[in-house]
Amino acid sequence: MCKSIKTKEMKITKFVLLSFCLCLILIACKSKTSTKTSLSSDEKASIELVRNFIKSNWKNTIRTHKADSCSLIGLPLPYSVPSISGMFQEMYYWDTYFTNVGLISDGNVEQARNNCDNMLFLVNKYGFMPNGNRIWYLERSQPPYLSMMIRDVYEKTKDKNWLKKILPTLEKEYNFWMTQRITPIGLNRFYNSSPDSINEGTYFGIKKRLGENYDTTIVRTQAEQIALGSHITSELESGWDMNPRFDSRCNDFCPLDLNANLYQYETNFEYFYEQINSDASKQWKPIAEKRKELINKYLFNPNDGLFYDYDYVNQQFSSVYSAAVFNALWANILTDKQAKTVVENLSKLEFKFGIAACEPGERKYAYQWDYPNGWACIQFLAVKGLDNYDYEADASRIAHKYVTLVSSNYKKTNNLWEKYNIIDGNINGHNEYEMPTMMGWTAGTFVFMTDYLLN
Repeated sequence: MCKSIKTKEMKITKFVLLSFCLCLILIACKSKTSTKTSLSSDEKASIELVRNFIKSNWKNTIRTHKADSCSLIGLPLPYSVPSISGMFQEMYYWDTYFTNVGLISDGNVEQARNNCDNMLFLVNKYGFMPNGNRIWYLERSQPPYLSMMIRDVYEKTKDKNWLKKILPTLEKEYNFWMTQRITPIGLNRFYNSSPDSINEGTYFGIKKRLGENYDTTIVRTQAEQIALGSHITSELESGWDMNPRFDSRCNDFCPLDLNANLYQYETNFEYFYEQINSDASKQWKPIAEKRKELINKYLFNPNDGLFYDYDYVNQQFSSVYSAAVFNALWANILTDKQAKTVVENLSKLEFKFGIAACEPGERKYAYQWDYPNGWACIQFLAVKGLDNYDYEADASRIAHKYVTLVSSNYKKTNNLWEKYNIIDGNINGHNEYEMPTMMGWTAGTFVFMTDYLLN
């Protein structure tokens, strides 16, 4: 009898505990959901206008050129370009990652996969993914995103045969970075293979973009022009052309965003090989862990708890804190404590209409990858990175700012733009060339942000 009562009491206790735990879970879920910014009916209507514009215009950013033609490198499949017309009528490397995000969300996985396959074609042809499919881009790449593009497509299709077939080519691209862009400290840098004549021309080209007084205080000889031109060409490879992070010495730096992306490659390789049941997966975890260790050793500043690009030649941090930190959040490199410090310092980069490329400060020149310019890719990485560490309220706030910024300017101009001013909320930022209208990453990021806020 006593045993029966005791058993019954234990069952009741277990039931109470389970019920209590379930309540906690439901409360946590409810709390998490409630941190997202709510949208008004007017905002939803504005979003619908832009989403309809995007969805109806994806087709207008697809090009088909199978054969080489003058400077254009032919590609085997239809490919995405950033703009409907005007500038940027080639497939660009890192731009296309963000385009693919929008294509996939809008149901066009096939075109996203075409973009991946076209890049794999170029990797097989040249040994790396060029900046774009023009012959003048063959001396440099752009920030590596192909692995992440492939993962996004694979997670939609679960096509293991495709994955198994393309992995050797993806490793070829990774090996390019590990042989042609490695530094003595074990981290990677941006660089280029341009001859002196091209680098000299690049110097004069950027001098015109940034102003006729560009670096006249330090460049006196032809050799100095060529050396500076090489740094500039490498900065073009960084995708952030031009910016204050590297002080016009890009070759000397191990950038935070580049190494965070390569960390993702290494963790993705582990995942990819697990998906096809290959023992090769076992080799990648220690490689990724070693990179994380080096990032913490060289790119983490213990004085303020933040991450910076590292000048390995002069053994010092960049003087500029930048939004590259969000690549590290996106890659899940930071500890919870480090991520908390980033969030506590969001005011260095976050403003009324979004995230600036770099913290404000004194500059030699007005760079376009700097305050007050806000680029779509940076907003995307900020939201993804913050959400990774469960800072959903912050991620949601930034997403809302970007959606508001793009929607309000669409109402005024009936178009999307390459970048925006995150202080004034308009399209009057620092420009080094006439700013083009753009689908590309602006559209892809808008699709992602609105899905994030509404779902």
